Amino acid sequence: MVREICLRQLAVRPRTRAELAGALAKRGISGEVAAQVLDRYDEVGIIDDAAFARAWVSSRHAGRGLARRALANELRQRGVDGDVASEALGELDEETEAETARVLVERKLRSARGEPDAVFRRLVGMLARKGYPPGVAIRAVKDALAAQSAEAAEFAEHIDADALADAENDLDRGSRSLD
Repeated sequence: MVREICLRQLAVRPRTRAELAGALAKRGISGEVAAQVLDRYDEVGIIDDAAFARAWVSSRHAGRGLARRALANELRQRGVDGDVASEALGELDEETEAETARVLVERKLRSARGEPDAVFRRLVGMLARKGYPPGVAIRAVKDALAAQSAEAAEFAEHIDADALADAENDLDRGSRSLD
């Protein structure tokens, strides 16, 4: 019965060891029995958190444009060990992340309407929700706006991306210390 539960879970999509353990616990399976089965599945390679993490990072970055910070959070929610997650996230370098941010902004900018400052805020917000650091988000939007039109370029010229990113980081640190 325990094996059937695990195999049914794995038939839907790859799962982490923690996800399978959670599914077994919901069904009232003792921790000892669950650990035996999961250990065996680990041995034979049916579950592999490292492979799961690499595939998750690759898929979610390419498909949804998520940045390392958002991906780290998702992996943590799925019970992937911090070291395993860090290793998988290490395959996503800063240059790739910045390029993805630029592509996302350019795609959104095609349909963006409104004053350059409002468009700027919306696009930086979109990247922030996807986990991009403030500096990367602000630079990507500033560069895209500068290339869009004369009015947008003039607005973008007055944006100090480094100062905004520093201010954003200061706000981030301040809100974390309140938690």
